[in-house]
Amino acid sequence: MKKVICILLFSVFVFNCNTSKPIASGINTSEKELAQIDNDTVIIANEDLEYEIIIIEPRFNTWLLSIAKPEGFYSQKYLENRNLIYVTEWNQRVLQPQRFDPNLYELQIDYQPGIDYGYDVNYKLFNYFIFFQLTYNQRLGGFVPRI
Repeated sequence: MKKVICILLFSVFVFNCNTSKPIASGINTSEKELAQIDNDTVIIANEDLEYEIIIIEPRFNTWLLSIAKPEGFYSQKYLENRNLIYVTEWNQRVLQPQRFDPNLYELQIDYQPGIDYGYDVNYKLFNYFIFFQLTYNQRLGGFVPRI
């Protein structure tokens, strides 16, 4: 099964990974910290589409459930178009660490316009970009991020 994994740990994207390491391997992590990590993890998996996205970002899950527009508000085409713009800008910033904070833009995203990732993946990726822009006072593309 081909998997696209997106791990956002303080804004880190990783796509096309075949394996992943446990979050707390080799680290003394308290139960409270593990619960917080679990609370801040959003996993979208669809075996039919063979893509998976994992988002680990403090407060994103809460933001997604309480502030973001509900699923179905945007069309899939709208989400795909915006995600393509956001991913393109993101990848350009990754390649310019002297100009953009390399702690925010660490890894490129492999988001292909010809692949149907499905509504759920596009919805959560789009909302992550909105959350990221609002949280870190960034602007990707020419759009003002709004909810």
